[in-house]
Amino acid sequence: MAGTDSEFDLIQRYFGAPSAARAPADGVRLGIGDDAAVLGVRGGHELVATVDTLVEGTHFFPDHPPASLGHKALASNLSDLAAMGAEPLGALLSLTLPRVDHDWLEGFSQGFLALAEEAGIPLVGGDTNRGPLAISVTVLGEVPAGQALRRQGARPGDRLVVSGALGGAGFGLSHETRRRTAGTAAVHAEEPACERLFWPRARLGLGRALRNRARAAIDISDGLLADLGHLCAASSCGARIDWPAVPRDSLLAQIPDAQARDYALGGGEDYELLFALPAGESLDLLAFSVDTPLTVIGECTAGHEVVVEDADGRRLDVTRAGHDHFADTEEH
Repeated sequence: MAGTDSEFDLIQRYFGAPSAARAPADGVRLGIGDDAAVLGVRGGHELVATVDTLVEGTHFFPDHPPASLGHKALASNLSDLAAMGAEPLGALLSLTLPRVDHDWLEGFSQGFLALAEEAGIPLVGGDTNRGPLAISVTVLGEVPAGQALRRQGARPGDRLVVSGALGGAGFGLSHETRRRTAGTAAVHAEEPACERLFWPRARLGLGRALRNRARAAIDISDGLLADLGHLCAASSCGARIDWPAVPRDSLLAQIPDAQARDYALGGGEDYELLFALPAGESLDLLAFSVDTPLTVIGECTAGHEVVVEDADGRRLDVTRAGHDHFADTEEH
């Protein structure tokens, strides 16, 4: 690392001081400070692991507010745990930095650790390197044996249900792109137009509540239709989506319906949960137990086709399939 700051100095300064997010947890036998972390999994449980990498220019703008970036880097991984119905155990953070920027590190660590504390997941280790800015987060969780939610398992006739509202992150990305095109320099992390893009939520409580209730589940990271396609492919079924029923972020009310449909059906990074619920499960009781808005948006069908219908039952021509890191050349 550049200057007088060693890798260990930076880790200790920004990620090693005592706090609830870094304190020993029940499952942490050994955390930051050794060659590797040691975690314990409760008897009768299975380990759940996921990793995600954010690269500057591909997943975030160079001037993305650092506190929001720390929050988002962890939230995107916690959303994967939520989609599996898992309880958080510990997180690992790897930072590749072009240089030491103390203001950036201060903001990033505050955003990351604030969410870690809120979610009850301790930071147990990581790494720092010199190079183009990239953030890699690995989170570990646990789930009762045999109860992990999967994409596989949906059946024709199951209701398709989504949490929260969709399209807000896509709207925020468009807003940020226009802002840069117009040459506006200031980034306001608390601006309502960018809230869902900068401060996504992970539905951990809902994921746990879906164990033994939902037949299949997935988090909406690449867009509703793209992720629904993944769920249908794994479950060997099709789907019918009722467009008027799809819950849309309130920001979409100010734009034309066709554009709102593009954001709600194809925009990524909403990090809501989509799941298949059998007819015998009460949606009202589930929503009450997690205090999260839940909406039936369609049903699973026989075959392999995914269709979107308007209020009159006519098929809509939906061309946007969702974000693909290798096919989409637009910088985020």
